[in-house]
Amino acid sequence: MNDAAAFDALRPALLRVAYRMLGSVADAEDVVQEAWLRWSAADRAAVRVPEAFLRRVVTRLCLDQLKSARARRETYVGPWLPDPVVEPEPADDVTLPLLLALERLSPLERAAFLLHDVFDESFETIAESLDRDPAACRQLAARARAHIRGERPRFPVERGHGMAIAQAFFAASRGGDIAALGAMLAEDVTLHSDGGGKRPAAGRVMRGLSEVTRSFAAIARLLRGRQGTLLHMAYVNGLPGFVTREADGLLQTTALLIDAGRIRAVYVMRNPDKLAHLDGALH
Repeated sequence: MNDAAAFDALRPALLRVAYRMLGSVADAEDVVQEAWLRWSAADRAAVRVPEAFLRRVVTRLCLDQLKSARARRETYVGPWLPDPVVEPEPADDVTLPLLLALERLSPLERAAFLLHDVFDESFETIAESLDRDPAACRQLAARARAHIRGERPRFPVERGHGMAIAQAFFAASRGGDIAALGAMLAEDVTLHSDGGGKRPAAGRVMRGLSEVTRSFAAIARLLRGRQGTLLHMAYVNGLPGFVTREADGLLQTTALLIDAGRIRAVYVMRNPDKLAHLDGALH
């Protein structure tokens, strides 16, 4: 296998690492491209295991990116959500709530947790990527676990049931049936809407059944007769949801965190910059 073919075989796995580190599809693609340049220039005789070498390069590049990303997010307009990844089946290793929880960690804690708990790397291997000793990496991962405890789904929702709730949510929210919508929501439901300052969206997270239902009632009144088009029922960052093309012609994704049969959180992505990678793929 030549160098390009060897790299291409590893590209999907490298993109998974980079995306879960960064929460941005475009940034993940940039990191993997930079990893290719470094792979092309590397001394092959010194590379014993290409996958380990490339995982190490991607991790270090992501750590550099995270420093600048944290500064950018401090000035972000409204709630920040990671770029939506839309798939026909659930990816249960890192769902959207866990990606948001990872934002609260230091870059090193985030890397240690993902590499060990999600990608099953040994702490000895992680130590090489992070330039720390294995004991320090073990402690970083433990601290990360303590911070994000409870963000992984306790009871994964059966696929058919999750999609049925997503379809009912779409019909009720777009049809203005607020009574039906309220019956689906948990008392402590939250609504996260990311417009990035580019499209109308709530400037903060809406909290509680009353506030969230009022928000959807207002949206239904505003969009009466212009509800947009449902393109796909799908999993969005591992959660049941859907993709729509809205009245302004732009895409939108909606993801639902379902717990004990009720919707506990609604995540709406409206920022066109974060949806651009989906446009061609969904035609």
